[in-house]
This record gives sequence, structure tokens and C-alpha cells, in this order.
Amino acid sequence: MPIANQAALEFLLCRRSRPAKTLTTPVPDRADLDILLTAACRTPDHGKLEPWRFIVLQKAALSRLGDAVAARGAALDIDPDKIEKAQLQFSNADLAVAVVSAPVVSPKIPQIEQVLSAGAVCAALLNAALAAGWGANWLSGWASHDRDFVEQNLGLAPNETIAGFIHIGTERVAPPERPRPDLATKVTWVQS
Repeated sequence: MPIANQAALEFLLCRRSRPAKTLTTPVPDRADLDILLTAACRTPDHGKLEPWRFIVLQKAALSRLGDAVAARGAALDIDPDKIEKAQLQFSNADLAVAVVSAPVVSPKIPQIEQVLSAGAVCAALLNAALAAGWGANWLSGWASHDRDFVEQNLGLAPNETIAGFIHIGTERVAPPERPRPDLATKVTWVQS
């Protein structure tokens, strides 16, 4: 019988993201964030390619991105409500980590596995922040998929994409529990 890490299992069974709009200061300092990023780097990574990287966005950078989202959204004639939502995601935040999917050329490891590894980094960073007692949320949005926005404002290379923005801070209010998937509708057992 394996020896269970019961505390870790209990955490995973009841983990709950915190809405980014409810997060405030204080936020993790550099030493605290280094621990969370170290935990996130311990993610599945077929071939040890490390096909991802981080951009730590502090308050001033997030305010700048909020302004850039508003300008870009207007240039693209995006619905004003969508622009405002995207703008507030940045301008109301105090700390976010952009997880960048940065696939590398590999004759053995397909690009999709590398992209999935970047997604696993997002989940690992989110869970590390929550386990450390912070509030955290994984967001994306239209701006994270706009090539001009991510290249001009975040310095992404043409082969890179945003896997997610992980917002981290102090939780102001506990969110209500939400319905969870019904395993009976999600699991297929194959016996032979």
C-alpha cells in the first residue's frame, strides 16, 4: 500500500481559485514568489525541455498593460464591455505572473506536449500559491491571444504564446463553493 500525503490530497480535493478581482495587497515578496515559481517548475516536462518561462508583472507594469489593452481594444473595435473587463484584469491587479508557452524545436517531443507542459505550470503555480495561503486565479482573455499585444507589451517571440496570467494576492472574501463535475459523466472505465 502506498503511503499517502493526506494533507496534500485534502488540499487538492478542496482547492478553490479566488476571483482575481477580490485579491488585494499584500502580495508575495520576491523570496515568497521564488518559492512558488520553484514549485511551478516541478511540472511534467517530457524531454526536460523547459518549454515555458515567467514574466512577473508588478503594479506599475500591470497599470501600463491596462492602458495598452484599452488602446489595443479600441484599435480592434472590440466591444467596450470586453475592453473594460480586460483592462480591469490588469489595472486592478497588484501582482500577476504571465506564464509563457515557449516551445522549442525537438525531433522527439511534439509541440502539443510542450504547450500542455506550460498549462501544467499554470496549474502548479496556481496551486502552489493557494497552498501557501495566498489567493490566486488563472486568467487569460482576448488580449493574451492578440499577437501585437503580447509581442509589443510583453516582449514575446513569434513562437511564444501566453498560457495564462496567474494573479496572486491576499484574499478579501472567500468565494462560495461552486458545482463540481459529476464523475459519472466524465469517466469511462475500460476493462478489456
